[in-house]
Amino acid sequence: MFPATRAAALARLEAFLPRAGRAYAERRNLDEGPGRRTDVSGLSPAIRRRLVTEEEVAKAAVAAHGLAAAEKFVAEVCWRSYWRGHLETRPALWQRYRDDLARLDSALGRDASLAARFAEAVSGRTGIDCFDAWAHELVETGYLHNHARMNFASIWIFTLRLPWQLGAAHFFRHLLDACPASNTLSWRWVAGLQTAGKTYLARPEIIRKTSLGRFRVDAPLATAAPPPPPEPPAPLVPLAPLPAADPEARTGVFLHTEDLSPETLPLPAHPVALAAVDAIGGDPAELKRAHANAALEDGVARAAAHFGLEPERLPEAALEEAMRGFAARHRLAQILTPFAPVDPVASRLARLAATLAGDGVRLVPLRRAWDARAFPHAGRGFFAFRQVIPELVG
Repeated sequence: MFPATRAAALARLEAFLPRAGRAYAERRNLDEGPGRRTDVSGLSPAIRRRLVTEEEVAKAAVAAHGLAAAEKFVAEVCWRSYWRGHLETRPALWQRYRDDLARLDSALGRDASLAARFAEAVSGRTGIDCFDAWAHELVETGYLHNHARMNFASIWIFTLRLPWQLGAAHFFRHLLDACPASNTLSWRWVAGLQTAGKTYLARPEIIRKTSLGRFRVDAPLATAAPPPPPEPPAPLVPLAPLPAADPEARTGVFLHTEDLSPETLPLPAHPVALAAVDAIGGDPAELKRAHANAALEDGVARAAAHFGLEPERLPEAALEEAMRGFAARHRLAQILTPFAPVDPVASRLARLAATLAGDGVRLVPLRRAWDARAFPHAGRGFFAFRQVIPELVG
């Protein structure tokens, strides 16, 4: 259902482009159900791993329809850049979520009522027909339509009275396209934290309409979505400049699952060695793990062909020592790697950089020009960010 290679993603984009203009604007909120969706592209898992980039997809839609007709589709693509840039410039939001999640994970072990309600929700046993169907679809396919995600999150928070952080973690584990920024901040938005005081309330009549009558929504839903108590604002952190690569240094490349289009990265030096992890880390659901590993295999194969190098696969479980060995074997002075926004991969790269620095090897992240242009405008709301989209795709 969802492309796991760059070739398949480009083919999906080409096939969807005729519907990426006014047809998308008119029908994007309709959800025909799994296996029947023709009004959305299904490209989000590929964009999340950057098998294709936001820039490629947005510019292709503009080339096909013009910016005015493709505006809705392009804006949806750019939401991911906005979320990533917003978390990058307000990283305290990610740490706040992680701290809350640690506390709630502990509470699940102590609070039998919370644990039972959580189990009913994630297994689709609440008695709310739409919610239970979405709970099963999420686990079985790794995907939900955007409107279903919003309504699922709203019912989770305001009808089932479950902490939004647990819902965000459940989504992150299963959604093929969930990145820390888009997933965490979208849940914050529904809960009324991202835009202070503005919550999203799931309404039965809207669910019936957008699902084309697939759900009756007979079970009562919350009729109000009260905002949570205000939280301290997260400080705005300007984007730090990245270290510059040395075009004369003996160079390796390290590939990870945050950006799997190495052939479109602007490498300032020709590499003599190529490495990648042997598998995705963390604790994703098996379906998500399989999709991410397939994307990784495709990215490594394309990188090997593009650079003319035999790739080395390093054990994810012992990556720091393996990277030291990789650098030593090839006598590397620097290792170039795609930039990773605030998330577990970025934290891992920071630890790798510190370890390698002890051996006199620099780990140099490469930020795409699209991100460098987009992220500085993402510190406030999406309306302000939307004003720079013509510049991004122009």
